[in-house]
Amino acid sequence: MSGAIDNNRPDPDPLLVEIAEYVLDKEITSTEAYNTARLCLMDTLGCGLLALRYPECIKLLSPLIPGTVVPNGSRVPGTSIQTDPVTAAFQIGSLIRWLDYNDTWLAAEWGHPSDNLGGILAAADYVSRKNISEGAPPLTMRDVLTAMIKAHEIQGILALENSFNRVGLDHVLLVKIASTAVVTQLLGGSKEEIINAVSHAWLDGHALRTYRHAPNTGTRKSWAAGDATSRAVWLAFMALRGEMGYPSVLSAPTWGFQDVLFKGKPLLKSRSFESYVMENILFKISYPAEFHGQTAVEAAIHLHPLVRDRLSEIAWIDLTTHESALRIIDKRGPLHNPADRDHCLQYMVAVGLLHGGLTADHYEDSAAKDPRIDELRGKMHTKEEPRYTAEYLAADKRSIANAIQVFFTDGSSTDQIAVEYPIGHRRRREEGIPLLVEKFDANLRTRFPAKQVDQIASLCQDQEGLEGIAVQQFVDLFVI
Repeated sequence: MSGAIDNNRPDPDPLLVEIAEYVLDKEITSTEAYNTARLCLMDTLGCGLLALRYPECIKLLSPLIPGTVVPNGSRVPGTSIQTDPVTAAFQIGSLIRWLDYNDTWLAAEWGHPSDNLGGILAAADYVSRKNISEGAPPLTMRDVLTAMIKAHEIQGILALENSFNRVGLDHVLLVKIASTAVVTQLLGGSKEEIINAVSHAWLDGHALRTYRHAPNTGTRKSWAAGDATSRAVWLAFMALRGEMGYPSVLSAPTWGFQDVLFKGKPLLKSRSFESYVMENILFKISYPAEFHGQTAVEAAIHLHPLVRDRLSEIAWIDLTTHESALRIIDKRGPLHNPADRDHCLQYMVAVGLLHGGLTADHYEDSAAKDPRIDELRGKMHTKEEPRYTAEYLAADKRSIANAIQVFFTDGSSTDQIAVEYPIGHRRRREEGIPLLVEKFDANLRTRFPAKQVDQIASLCQDQEGLEGIAVQQFVDLFVI
């Protein structure tokens, strides 16, 4: 007969404590991290504004109860909405991710740490408006940038060695963990309250990746991060109300996260929390395409002048890539919606070859009706280059390489065009920043009149001025 179960309450799992201590106590001293966080803020909000052009995204912004306005509530940039911070986090997070057109982190797990801005901005805006109503000072955008750096770090460091996708879980799990930690701190939570809140984030049922993969790819992938970051805000409020936590949520035998959802493997973390992830974040600057295919699009656009007048002569096209791209975006057969198309390597390459460019509009049904796209897709052969796969994971490289070569029916061919680092990579940061600023300006102009655009753009290019402005004043600049 087995012995009784030990019911002594354990100390919190070390990872919970480390996350809480990092969020509360770590001083970020990296100038590069703060400068990059400012660029990330610009790009993330700009992409959210661009998403407001698409009705399928706008429908997510409707309040559950029409006409609801929350006093001292959080504002949703690009709109006139003022609502509770949980709802605002969902809406901001959904806008941010809709077009899959801003920052990315690639490791054992993939993801978009900017997704955390949904919860961060909603919570900081709410705290600032509430503080002012009570005669207390608001938070500043320096606080928002710090929270972004820390959320990026938590999500990105946990992604380095832990592949949640290999057990079928979606990467927005890490958005929930990171957002919960930093939002609880922004709301004034103590170390114990942060630990409790983060334990709930691990305890939750977690999203499956079904909506990211054939044959089920769909628009939920565009609001899943909004769902995760808004859940984080809700869990933070629960912890601040005194809701108890679960100290061995990760390590409990049989019932903990590691045994139930991670096939009994321990969560790995060999790098300390600093500011590494923000400093090395990947920006999507040129193309709204799943990041594993960014360099393939660049190569295709390079080849466009050589093939545009010989489309009928193409015999086949070799796409040489890395293992992660083959696992995520190598698709055959029909593509059913824009979300399906922007996660298809062959579709992105076909558009680049045909048009010499790629925009979000190329994923819409009207553009996808062009029969030449599927004709080209049918001629593409994908294969892995082991070096590309190895250097994708190498800490000192983190390349995202692709190569394309086009073969013609007369036996001739183009050169193989290889691009190993996308323009948004840290190795190409000097080249990319001016283009990122241009992209932000263009995105602002899709939503605001020139005077408002100039005011926002000028502030966002002034590091000191941006960091010093109160959060609610910054957010109010984006109100319609």
